[in-house]
Amino acid sequence: MVVDTIVSFVLEQLISAAVEETKERLRLVKGVGKEVKRLSDNFQAIQAVLIDAEQRQVKEAQVRRWLEKLKDASYDMEDVLDEWNTARLKLLIEGVDDDDENADRVFQKKKKKVRSFFPAASCFGFKQIFLRHDIALKIKAIDKRLDDIAKQKDMFNLNVIRNPEKSERMQTTSLINVSEVRGRDEEMNILKSKLLCEFGEEQHAIQIISMVGMGGIGKTTLAQFVYNDSCVINNFDKRMWVCVSDNFDEFRIAKAIIEALEGSAPNLGELQSLLQHIYASIVGKRFFLVLDDVWTDDYSKWEPFHNCLMHGLHGSKILVTTRNEKAVRMMESTDVISIKELSEQECWWLFKRFAFFGRPPSECEQLVEIGQKIVGKCKGLPLAAKTIGSLLRFKRSREEWESVLNSEMWRFEELEKYLFAPLLLSYNDLPSMIKQCFLYCTVFPKDYNIEKDELIKLWMAQGYIEQKGNKEMEIIGQEYFDWLVTRSFFQDFVHDDEGTVIGCKMHDIVHDFARYLTKNEYLSIEVDGSEVSQSLINTCQEELRHSILFLGYNASFPVCIYNAKKLRSLLIYSLLYDLSAVLRYFFDQLTCLRALRVSGYYYLSSICEIPKRIETLIHLRYLKLAWLETEELPETCCELCNLQTIEIEECSNLRRLPQRIGKLVNLRHLIFVDVYLDYMPKGIERLTCLRTLSEFVVSGRGKYGNKACNLEGMRDLNNLRGSLIIRGLGNVTSIDEAKTTNLDKKKNLVHLELRFNKEKDDGSGEAMNLENEVNHEAISEALQAPPNIESLEMCYYKGKTALPSWVVLLNKLKKLYLTHCHNCEIMPSLGKLPSLEILQIIGMRSVKRVGDEFWGIENHHSSSSSSSIVAFPKLKKLTLRGLYEWEEWEIEKEDITVMPQLISLELGSCSKLKSLPVDLLRSQKLKMLEIYNCPILKERFKKDVGEDWAKIFHIPNIQINGHNVQGGSL
Repeated sequence: MVVDTIVSFVLEQLISAAVEETKERLRLVKGVGKEVKRLSDNFQAIQAVLIDAEQRQVKEAQVRRWLEKLKDASYDMEDVLDEWNTARLKLLIEGVDDDDENADRVFQKKKKKVRSFFPAASCFGFKQIFLRHDIALKIKAIDKRLDDIAKQKDMFNLNVIRNPEKSERMQTTSLINVSEVRGRDEEMNILKSKLLCEFGEEQHAIQIISMVGMGGIGKTTLAQFVYNDSCVINNFDKRMWVCVSDNFDEFRIAKAIIEALEGSAPNLGELQSLLQHIYASIVGKRFFLVLDDVWTDDYSKWEPFHNCLMHGLHGSKILVTTRNEKAVRMMESTDVISIKELSEQECWWLFKRFAFFGRPPSECEQLVEIGQKIVGKCKGLPLAAKTIGSLLRFKRSREEWESVLNSEMWRFEELEKYLFAPLLLSYNDLPSMIKQCFLYCTVFPKDYNIEKDELIKLWMAQGYIEQKGNKEMEIIGQEYFDWLVTRSFFQDFVHDDEGTVIGCKMHDIVHDFARYLTKNEYLSIEVDGSEVSQSLINTCQEELRHSILFLGYNASFPVCIYNAKKLRSLLIYSLLYDLSAVLRYFFDQLTCLRALRVSGYYYLSSICEIPKRIETLIHLRYLKLAWLETEELPETCCELCNLQTIEIEECSNLRRLPQRIGKLVNLRHLIFVDVYLDYMPKGIERLTCLRTLSEFVVSGRGKYGNKACNLEGMRDLNNLRGSLIIRGLGNVTSIDEAKTTNLDKKKNLVHLELRFNKEKDDGSGEAMNLENEVNHEAISEALQAPPNIESLEMCYYKGKTALPSWVVLLNKLKKLYLTHCHNCEIMPSLGKLPSLEILQIIGMRSVKRVGDEFWGIENHHSSSSSSSIVAFPKLKKLTLRGLYEWEEWEIEKEDITVMPQLISLELGSCSKLKSLPVDLLRSQKLKMLEIYNCPILKERFKKDVGEDWAKIFHIPNIQINGHNVQGGSL
């Protein structure tokens, strides 16, 4: 539990709310001054003994129950304070500026002085009167509860303990690579030999090899090692990896096997049909199947799979990892490998990799003796050595190491003997806010792929991340994530093309540990029939705060979830067709929600409408919806003034955002994926907190003229970061309008896409009317991109000459895409861009000749004293397609080096192009050449006989018109 964090946050908010209320002429909550003072005093008194209480609750059930009561009251107080702050914020948004002392009379007569923020005046005043009275009653009720809790604390003789100071964080260079397997040579060799050996016909056709050992011992790591071994890969026709986990779900496992075999799972609702599908895929083939983390010893669940899999080719192998020896016998294993603890020497080696990373040798020498004693307490468990080593990596002094060695936590033996102790030591060393962030990950089931970006937004929605000065909440969230990474709480990282971590998983034991600490607060539910999930029945729904719900094809929505009135997170992944009715119910029932995600699966499920009652979710900060069929979101969404994130995915029918979206003053992320909006509503310019905006749409001045916002709406959105698409630039009517975007002030943008298409009022594209065509060259020049742009795409640009002058000034630009710039007659001068790595030009069909202007040297005058010029110094990949009129490509200057780093060259549909520059083809780094629909080049580069074959034969991989002329597939 992290009660200390919750209490601290509530206390801070309580004091802040009281102070703010005294400043207001119009007081929303009256007659609670005494209660607020007593609440603050009680919270402060309780806070003083919480460190002792949190340490003792591990072994003292009474203290644990007292903390549960305190946590429950604190959560309720936080909700009331949030309601109070929301009421005040709404009043401010609605523009109340009342000089009359009798606010009630002013509200009732609706004689408000309203600043003209919105299209229509609001009648919100009546609701404020109700809220004010409601909030006062709730505060008084919680005050009474907390008073009783404060009195109970004296029964436990809790001591005041000062919060220990955290050691200074050691500087690190990078994350440690934990993929290396150490100390398992014998087990690895045995396992590989069993997987690769051939048995006689009298032996079992399909062998089942089981690795058994306690959690954290390294079974999965060993399985991963052999699964990816090249000899093992070459020995089998098919390989499949399935994480089974503690719930042996036959449907999920069958689908996972099919997906591993074929890349996707079929939409079959019967287990028999799925097994027949598996049978058809493996019959006559030698396969290798890993069933990781099997818990069940129920043969009736395994038998259908056993009967099906026995039809694989002789020599097929099934590898099982399990903690349960009964599961080994149940699965009729032909071989059993028992995984024991690491030797103390190997455990010491693993511990050192983490604890001594980046530490000076002299400092390491002083810590060797005490470090070896700590390793002795890890009992040979790799996960324990890694976890405690990661903790001590940030402890500089010998005293801090001795404190860990002598901690009472080593005596803690719950669930996984010896293993929770080092985890608890690392957990207790985390700052309070990061503890909450770690425990929140329990909402996800075991083996779940956690998306870092979504996780940070969910943390923000729960209030776990507070803005500090000028530092963004998202940046602080990234730091919290990195902190948990460096303490080895996460593993199995997923990286993007730049090498940045974008996802991860939690080790099963770490997940068990977090679940132990959170008890009934978090719950993952899977439903694929009419029966209610047993885990939901067994959970105290009054204590449930965060849940993730997976609904299968045949599932009935578990309506008992409505009893979890205090639920703060609900993440739904559904295969049910329409969830609209379900949404209506829980909008009325689950009004404490701060995070709501409803996601379908392709075309199998959808949401026909978002009920207007969504306005009841006043605490909501995070809203993610997928597979909507509605054309618009209800206006009532705009009453959710605490919203930080709105994400809409796969909603091809959605055309409009709510007209009063400007009321969402706290919105930070407005994200659309596969959504095609008609226009941006007026009021979007007020969302100055926005950090992410997927797309800004410039509409025509017809049907949506009075509702739509033009480019000027982007003027003050200077906090935008990441990626931005501006669509419909063909509708811009003046250069002054383009200048108002202030793009150059949006310094945190790194990816920018400018689409110069023109939109009809119905949102579909249309050909540009040349009589009304605005000068694209002037418009693009006015759209001065920010200096830190790393990726730029320009589409449907109608200018006849080169690109805007500011493009060549983008010194950080790595990727440039020019698409369907049909009128451009002169290839833009891009050779001087110092960081450009990828250049793609498609559909520039008016270009006839490419010369020195492309290399950026048209004004260069050579001299004997000058050094050779390098054009495109870092370019690695060049793609040129659809240049139908292009005939010549030349390098006229002699003292120039072109594209020295080029690896890949692709030319397509350049039917008139006569030849390629020799200097370009001569590069020894060029590894891939692809040519298609270029008939002249095809003849010149014909293998062995073409007149220019000698110029390209040294390139390892050559493909012409889809055929591999040389090397393998590109």
